[in-house]
Amino acid sequence: MTTPDTTKLVCLPYAGAGASFYRPWVALAGDALEITALQLPGRERLIDEEPYRDAHQAVDGLLAQLRDRLAEDGGRVALFGHSLGAVLAYELAHRLVTEPGVELVHLFVSGSPEPDRGRERRATGLSDEDFLARVGEFAGYSHPALDDPEMRELLLPTLRADVEMHENYVRSTRLPLDVPITVVRGEDDDLVGHEDAVSWNKATGRDFASVEVPGGHMYLTEDAPALLDVIVATLAS
Repeated sequence: MTTPDTTKLVCLPYAGAGASFYRPWVALAGDALEITALQLPGRERLIDEEPYRDAHQAVDGLLAQLRDRLAEDGGRVALFGHSLGAVLAYELAHRLVTEPGVELVHLFVSGSPEPDRGRERRATGLSDEDFLARVGEFAGYSHPALDDPEMRELLLPTLRADVEMHENYVRSTRLPLDVPITVVRGEDDDLVGHEDAVSWNKATGRDFASVEVPGGHMYLTEDAPALLDVIVATLAS
């Protein structure tokens, strides 16, 4: 059973994902963490809302949503984001360090180079088939729903918006975060190399750690327990 002192792990979605991706984490985390998954428009219960195409506008919306979640008790907060979610979590961290009543204790970023390192190859602007092929190539993974023509038609606009948001992202500040950062990488990730991952050490003025876990770029879709073990152990220390 969680207590007021339990750290809230605020989870940000990767491109195309919704908050429900993190629902199984609630049971996996048990009493160690309170999983708080934020939702972007254009998916799940917000499917009819226009998705963001600008990361900073997205963070404005995410911060407002998080304020509502923290209104009653605030407390200890850690952030987690994978790929697109990593840069959203980074920008949200810069907002939260000055947020009254919130103690931001850690930033966990995954499957992403630090904010100044963008991808050279882009998917934005390609035809639907080429876009999906390029995104699948990037991730080494394709959601089964994209194989269904009706579901693909429903999901594609949001996935395109998320990828555009990620590919056009420019960091809001070069000031180092006054928050410890741990970067997690799948050891077989062909999209984000080891040097890309450890480049996050430039983003913090506090402790930094780099951890590798089994799997490729989308390792967290197959082995969430290994990732949560890293997060729980890091926060416990």
